[in-house]
This record gives sequence, C-alpha cells and structure tokens, in this order.
Amino acid sequence: MFPVGGVGVMLVGVALSGVVCGLLAAGLRRRLGVVTAFAVAALLWSVVVIGLITLLPADGAPGVVFAEDRLGTCSWDIGGPAPDGFWIFSGGQRLLNVAVFVPSGALLVVAAARWPRSAVVLVPIGLALLAAYSVGIEWTQLELARIDRACDVTDIIDNVTGAVLGVLVGVVLAVALRPWRSRRR
Repeated sequence: MFPVGGVGVMLVGVALSGVVCGLLAAGLRRRLGVVTAFAVAALLWSVVVIGLITLLPADGAPGVVFAEDRLGTCSWDIGGPAPDGFWIFSGGQRLLNVAVFVPSGALLVVAAARWPRSAVVLVPIGLALLAAYSVGIEWTQLELARIDRACDVTDIIDNVTGAVLGVLVGVVLAVALRPWRSRRR
C-alpha cells in the first residue's frame, strides 16, 4: 500500500518545499543577486511541486492495486479522453498539464539570463531536461500502479508545450528584470 496521498499531503509538501526553497533563495542572494537567486530557488520549487502533484495519489492512499487492474502500457490516444482536472482549476486536465510547466520554463530563462552568453545553451538544455522530467513522471506513473495514476503520452505533449510557453514568457520577464545586472565586475 502507498502510505500517503491526497490534496492535503500535496499542499503540505508544497508548503514545506516552499520554505526550503525560500531559504535557498536567501542563501544565494549575495552570490547571484536577488533576481537570479529567486529564479533558481523558484525553479527548483516548481519542479518539486510538479513531482508532488503528479506522483502522489490524488485521492489518498489507494491501497492494493491488483496486477490485472494495472495498465500495461502508456495511452497513445493523443488528445483523447481526459478527466476534468483537479478541483482547483475549472479547465480540463490538458490545460492543467500545460499550466503546471509554464512557471518552470519561465524561471529557467530568468535564471539562465544572468549569464547571457551561456543562456543560449542553458535554456535549450533546461528545456530538454524539463521534457525528460515529464517523460520520467509518466514512466513512473506507469510502473508504480500503487500511486493510482495513469501514463498518457498526451500529458508529455501538454507538459512540453507548457514549458515552451514558459520559455517565451521567461524571455519577456528576463528583458524586464535584467538579471545580468547583478553580475560582479
């Protein structure tokens, strides 16, 4: 039996990881500047939050999942039937999958923008890592039936779409915030 789950556990995890990442931002502030320290810590927090909301059972500990009830493969029904999503959002599951990766993509760009010459390499690598993270989440959902989640290729497409949209938002934020100003000379 998977010992934890439910929205309450997710929210506690979100809060605790937020406190830890806030302390990280405070610790990095002198070395990286306020904007970059916040962006790095918030990027880490957003990735942790994604893990919490996708890898914890949504309705509490599901108990035993019998082998014959476990899905053997990922759903390849691109854009197929998707549930209505969590109670927090009125949109569908697909909209949630896009929205949850937007902050990570945006914060990736703001964090990398401190080093403009390196950002042209760091952002695509970071985007590829976010895509790999999405694939890893779906693979974990497939392999661990006890978390009562379903693997779906559409989720990967939506997650990567969200990360790409986030990168576009991050470019605008980076120009507005100019984190490269914090570099020591």
